[in-house]
Amino acid sequence: MRGLTYSNVMASAAVFIALGGSSYAAVKVTGGDVKNGSLSGKDIRNGSLGSGDVRNGSLRAADLRPDVLKAGPVGPKGDKGDKGDPGDGGRWLLIDEHGDVAEQSGGFRVISRPGMNGQPATNPNIYVDAGSTLVGKGLTATIAIQNRIDRTGDMTPDPAFAGDAAVGRCNSTAINCVPAGTNEDDTLVVRSLADNTDVTAQTRRVWIHVTG
Repeated sequence: MRGLTYSNVMASAAVFIALGGSSYAAVKVTGGDVKNGSLSGKDIRNGSLGSGDVRNGSLRAADLRPDVLKAGPVGPKGDKGDKGDPGDGGRWLLIDEHGDVAEQSGGFRVISRPGMNGQPATNPNIYVDAGSTLVGKGLTATIAIQNRIDRTGDMTPDPAFAGDAAVGRCNSTAINCVPAGTNEDDTLVVRSLADNTDVTAQTRRVWIHVTG
């Protein structure tokens, strides 16, 4: 038998170390031996990972298929909420052909008109206390339709649609109300005649609407 040489020994040792080292590595590789981000989905065999390989709470709904998560049971009915504040439906009144309040939502009163509060007939306007400030409010006047009023005695109702109507707030930039006690922020003035340019024209019933 020939003697072992140094090269024979080293070659045998290299083969042993190579083989033994591979077996050791296959058994002892841990997460610390893998560079973060170096593995991809194709490096993991399909079906090789189970729920025990995933840390609890680490997955989100977006990581799962839509059909995986099922809706839970319907919860108990909640308590009834508080009643909301009522909406502002506005306020309104109807002034008749005599200049009086015929109908209203509440809080209005006539404080001056021809023959009242010393107001002369040459001023056909009607002044109404709204009961609260009208600053920042919207005012609308509309001729009221009717077919029963006959002030001429000719058995024919007054014109149902004809007439002019205008309304505004006293003590505003554009309006100064003259009759005593009328030039206030809570007072509106309305003129509703067959022809508002003629102070002797016949008065008309008129709806007033306050909004805001």
